[in-house]
Amino acid sequence: MRASLSSWVVSAMTSNPVSLADVRAARERIAGTIVRTPLVRLNVDDAEIFLKLENLQPIGSFKLRGAGNAIALADRSELAKGVYTASAGNMAQGIAWHARRLKIPCTVVVPDHAPETKLAAITRLGAKFIKVPFDEWWQVIVTRRYAGVQGVFIHPVSDPAVMAGNGTIGLEILEDLPDVEAILVPYGGGGLSCGIATAVRALKPNTKVFACEVETSAAFAAALSAGAITKIEYKPSFVDGIGSGSVLAEMWPLAKSLLDGSIVMSLAEVAEAVRTLAERNRVIAEGAGATPVAAAIAGKAGEHDHAHRIVCVVSGGNIDLEKLAKIFRREI
Repeated sequence: MRASLSSWVVSAMTSNPVSLADVRAARERIAGTIVRTPLVRLNVDDAEIFLKLENLQPIGSFKLRGAGNAIALADRSELAKGVYTASAGNMAQGIAWHARRLKIPCTVVVPDHAPETKLAAITRLGAKFIKVPFDEWWQVIVTRRYAGVQGVFIHPVSDPAVMAGNGTIGLEILEDLPDVEAILVPYGGGGLSCGIATAVRALKPNTKVFACEVETSAAFAAALSAGAITKIEYKPSFVDGIGSGSVLAEMWPLAKSLLDGSIVMSLAEVAEAVRTLAERNRVIAEGAGATPVAAAIAGKAGEHDHAHRIVCVVSGGNIDLEKLAKIFRREI
């Protein structure tokens, strides 16, 4: 039986609701449905930058891990009614992929700026989507409900089972590169970075784990600067997989205790990283997935701690082809 929302919030305010044992159990649980993605070196001169290629998952993003673990732990009788989530596209695909595998209904509430590539993928996977204004979509994430939709709601960020599934990435990184000095992770709501940091802190506490954000929606950086959750103006951009108007209340205690800071990059730097990944490694990354690479290339992960062996989590590759073409033409 999964923990109730109230017990999760209380736990989050006092300690990490996810343990190393949870992450290891999640790894066993999802082993048959996810790809153990490779760790490859970024082909740039004089830098030990490595890429954890989660864009190679069957749905093109890491979300398959957390979605699979959460669905596996959900109450069977409730799950029979269906499953739903709120997502800009990648978690939607993760939930929809597993729902199709289990032959259960799936609905996704998406923000009005969700890219067509991700919406088409949701439909292709057999799920329905409901498009709403960004503020309304964010309220679904905050309240964990959307009127008129039945079934199990799986939170895309702060569900402990989702974070445990995400944390399996950390286990794989440490196995493939035991002497990693810093891990750079895109920060959307904190579920990926905190999941990875949970595993890394337990096994290699001296390894730094940094959140990576984009200048148009760096809510975690703003909260760190203010010492408290702060509302910011969210500006939609081609980096649609990360960013929000504020840090989720239940994630703030975890993120500030588990992560070593936030690295904020400009849209131009992220676009350049998208180009670099394609040109040097033939890797297609969406904006969120390229943000850690932009930070690593800029030398920001090792600026104060002299970290030289860096892993960038390329979280996904689901980008509209027209956006990608514009980036290649240097129009973004």
